[in-house]
Amino acid sequence: MKLDPRTPAEAWRTVLDGNDRFVRGEPAHPDQDAAHRAQIATGQRPFATVFGCSDSRVAAEIIFDQGLGDFFVVRTAGHVVDGGVLGSLEFGVSVLDIPLIVVLGHDLCGAVGATLTALDGGEVPTGYVRDLVERVTPSVLAARSESGSPTLDDVEVEHVRHTGRVLLERSKVIDQAVVEGRCAIVGLVYTLTDGRVRLVDVQGDIGEARPV
Repeated sequence: MKLDPRTPAEAWRTVLDGNDRFVRGEPAHPDQDAAHRAQIATGQRPFATVFGCSDSRVAAEIIFDQGLGDFFVVRTAGHVVDGGVLGSLEFGVSVLDIPLIVVLGHDLCGAVGATLTALDGGEVPTGYVRDLVERVTPSVLAARSESGSPTLDDVEVEHVRHTGRVLLERSKVIDQAVVEGRCAIVGLVYTLTDGRVRLVDVQGDIGEARPV
């Protein structure tokens, strides 16, 4: 029977179950047939927003084994936040009533790596790549303040956590939805080699799960 998760906890469990199927190599490929395509042509009711990195290896519907109409997806390199991102996420919360926002980072992130290289070498990229580096820099500085000599993985985890905090700080719409229990934010780090996601941050109530 088709599930219709409408609470943060239900949505989180559905996301986690989908990733488990993907990791095991046993995807169900839900909501991908012609009948479902026709069914949702006149409207959408996604159960989760995925705000992730643009990396071609981290396609949300695939790694969480979902289909058409299940996810509202927003992607930027390094999942950096700007006005367009905030507007899109607020649309998901306030218009589509989506109960879960997934901030999806991953290991070996090029945007995080470029920022570390720029800060260590003192050469900032030109063009709009510079904008990406500037937006990731606070996460690098926070990770260095925490541990002194953070690994790339440490910085990537901090960047996911930082992104979740930024969403709450800059968007009253998202913050209010989390406070009222209508929405939650989970921060995940995806591992490219085995396809598994790791929970590193939670804002709101998603049940028993805790960051690792």
